[in-house]
Amino acid sequence: NNWQSPDIISLYEIQDNNGPTNDSVVDASQSFQLLIEAIAAAGGPTYEFRQINPADDQDGGEPGGNIRVGFLFNPDRVSFVAGSLQRITDPNPGEADSFPGDDFASSRKPLVGTFVFNGQQVTVIGNHFNSKGGDQPLFGPNQPPTLVSENQRNQQATIVRDYVQSILATSPNANVVVAGDLNDFEFSRPLTILEGAGLNTLIETLPANERYTYNFQGNAQVLDHILVSNNLFNQLDGFDVVRINSEFADQVSDHDPVIARFRFSPPTPPTSNETNSTY
Repeated sequence: NNWQSPDIISLYEIQDNNGPTNDSVVDASQSFQLLIEAIAAAGGPTYEFRQINPADDQDGGEPGGNIRVGFLFNPDRVSFVAGSLQRITDPNPGEADSFPGDDFASSRKPLVGTFVFNGQQVTVIGNHFNSKGGDQPLFGPNQPPTLVSENQRNQQATIVRDYVQSILATSPNANVVVAGDLNDFEFSRPLTILEGAGLNTLIETLPANERYTYNFQGNAQVLDHILVSNNLFNQLDGFDVVRINSEFADQVSDHDPVIARFRFSPPTPPTSNETNSTY
């Protein structure tokens, strides 16, 4: 009701089928299906989901929960490109092997999927960067505070930025979305790194006093983001934060969701000396 049933939803903190029970279960198909059925029962569309199971106890969050990112999409409105699902940290698409190095140690691995709407492809990268755990408080005695967690988010942002750059290097007009809980402000170093790929941070289209998705110790702040490539930014038809949690005592989450709408222009028809393109 509050989102008006988006075509594509990027989710994070989806636990495995038995939640905090700390065993070898990593599959989350039942968790996704419960959410899909609840949405349909509330009058929404019947979504489909896409995800890749993490390695057991490797991605942080509540012990045993094996949280991960994933996608819901409305198959009546968009289609999913077969073979496009991968984690950008994996050596081969669809494999859950650990990526060399510590950039995503005890943290969620970014998930990539490509969707088709009205003849145009949209590549979505779902994220959940490492948390601010261990940082000094923003309004504590030490100013400026020491943000030890930012180093890992800088590294994570660099990997995502490089991936986006590789897409835009070959297809400058590609529709690319980087979304999720990036656990940092719009003016932070990790966001600046991501913008270096040619991405636009949509929270910055709002007035300064509306730029928050979370409230911690009385400090309203942005943690949840949608960034888009220039071609998508030029087709932006609205962006907002849906106020259903951070301002209220009765919350289903400590975050507010963000939503963006795009009005796609029809694909440019080929000229007489071009071959027909298949999207």
